[in-house]
Amino acid sequence: MKIIPTKIPDVFILEPKVFGDQRGFFLESYNQQTFQNITGIKATFVQDNHSRSGKNVLRGLHYQLKQPQGKLVRVVRGCVFDVAVDLRKSSSTFGQWAGVELSEDNHRQFWVPAGFAHGFLVLSEQADFLYKTTDYYAPEYECCIRWDDPDIGIVWPENCTPCLSAKDQQGVSLRKAEVFA
Repeated sequence: MKIIPTKIPDVFILEPKVFGDQRGFFLESYNQQTFQNITGIKATFVQDNHSRSGKNVLRGLHYQLKQPQGKLVRVVRGCVFDVAVDLRKSSSTFGQWAGVELSEDNHRQFWVPAGFAHGFLVLSEQADFLYKTTDYYAPEYECCIRWDDPDIGIVWPENCTPCLSAKDQQGVSLRKAEVFA
């Protein structure tokens, strides 16, 4: 497994070794010991999630103020542009974002630490998105920041009108959002 840094030191891309031939491929998607050795993070994952979305669906930018979740995310079918936004007020990268294209072809994973908002835009006709979390989903603590907040300035890869859930349409600006200390 190879680690690729992003412009935010706590957020990174993981690239597994893929063994393939004419029959297909094999990769180890997660190994606790390897993850800890290459990242220095001792994470305990308590929940795995799987979502399927169509083209131009944008999910996010979500976070839980209480019971914050670290997320290890990947795509097993299709392609998405995945984003993490630093919501730690005390951080030198507060309000900044890092993004990466995740696909069934590049097999990359993205580590989004607790204290960050997370979202993704589906670039393919459909995408199956898998993620491990370090805490349980708690809808009563979930918050949402606008995907197009100009103070954050995420540069989404496609010029499209995203398909948003009713909840995501109600996202607030970073200036009005509750954030982490």
